[in-house]
Amino acid sequence: MRGVTRKSAPARERQARPVWRRVMARCLPVGAPVVLACCLMGWAVMSGAAKTQWNDLSEEFTALTADAGLSVEQVLVSGRNRTDRQTLIDALGIDVGEAMLALQIDVARERVAALPWIRDVTVERRLPNTLVVSLVERRPLALWQHDGEITVVDAQGEIIDGARPAEFAELMLVVGDDAPGHAAELLAVMARVPNLKERVAAAVRVGERRWNLRLDDGIDIQLPEDGLEQAWLALADMDRTEQLLARDVQAVDLRFPDRFVVRLTPDARARMEHEETEGEDT
Repeated sequence: MRGVTRKSAPARERQARPVWRRVMARCLPVGAPVVLACCLMGWAVMSGAAKTQWNDLSEEFTALTADAGLSVEQVLVSGRNRTDRQTLIDALGIDVGEAMLALQIDVARERVAALPWIRDVTVERRLPNTLVVSLVERRPLALWQHDGEITVVDAQGEIIDGARPAEFAELMLVVGDDAPGHAAELLAVMARVPNLKERVAAAVRVGERRWNLRLDDGIDIQLPEDGLEQAWLALADMDRTEQLLARDVQAVDLRFPDRFVVRLTPDARARMEHEETEGEDT
């Protein structure tokens, strides 16, 4: 049973190695893993390797690059705020030590993009051993009351699945079928007067054309279909100069470009009627 010895087998194996393996063997001691990729591309171009040959060699080549240092050693993530860390790791589906050239980057990106909080994501290799993941998370904009339920919507008017409304109680409540799609515009206008914006508890979309606002003290503000910003600034100016919203006001109608229509509270109207009656008696 002498035949092939343990020493003779490696000798024949070395003789049978293809050209690219001999080239790679010379490159490896240099200590520059990136050369591996260059060698393979050069071999593919010069030899005109067929697709089947490429597939046969890909696994062996990938393992070789990993041994040479082209393997995942760290994952750098930026932009993660609300996305759960373990959920992100599971979605990437990438393990430390995995060969960099074996990573299915597009597949990993699609899985991460499908997570509830993700607006956009890029996943890229940074040779020799780093995977870089850049996240753009969705921004909670408002709470949407619809069909008896309250959900969190983002700046694009889309529901953020899994977001718990109780955690975003500071957001304004919007009501109406098309309210989420118009909330960003409304909030941008309201931000022009921050102190007045803070007093708005809810916004109701009326007839898919305009908004009614409910302030924290119960005053209703009827905004116009056109000239929204001008009406909002005019209200702020009237409140600053005349303390309009500090009075016994039930509603302010801003739908008319040339005037305000103010409706008093029932108590204020009763007092006014009483005063008028007393004036007539005297």
